[in-house]
Amino acid sequence: MSALWVAVALVVAGFAGWPVTALVFKLARTIDDRADAAKAAEAARGAVEDPAADVTVDDIAAAPDAALGTAGGQTVDGELTAPPVQPTPAAPAGPSLPTQRILRGGAIIGVLERLGVCLAILTGQPVAIAYIVAIKGLGRFAELKETPVAAERFIIGTLTSMLWAAGTAAAVKVLFLH
Repeated sequence: MSALWVAVALVVAGFAGWPVTALVFKLARTIDDRADAAKAAEAARGAVEDPAADVTVDDIAAAPDAALGTAGGQTVDGELTAPPVQPTPAAPAGPSLPTQRILRGGAIIGVLERLGVCLAILTGQPVAIAYIVAIKGLGRFAELKETPVAAERFIIGTLTSMLWAAGTAAAVKVLFLH
């Protein structure tokens, strides 16, 4: 009967952990998006309140009589204003550069990581978790060093994955194996 509970714990920890990790990633992204929106709103509020940021650009096509008889820049009520901005032509649509996926193979590594953590706890060898983390960190070191987004994703995913696996293993061990 113990082998059955160990198998159940491994399946739940290994394969039911990816939706939990995906949910945590989604939550983290939502929190980041809200923080970015708050910063943008604060910057917009600051720009509205800052009188030095008030810049007026008059379109000569909208008010052709306002710029008559002037040489150089446009004037409106005796003030010099900036000429209308002409949009720059768009770059020709050519073949796009291939995008590099961040942390390829993460789903497979995550399943293996959760299986290893669960097995380490069920067999009473929690030191093995340190080996799992070390192997994972060394394998991803180059990517993590280059990309801060990848490093953040790595930390969030690893902690979520390990907590799920450890919690599953501990629950099965306490409830069914003792």
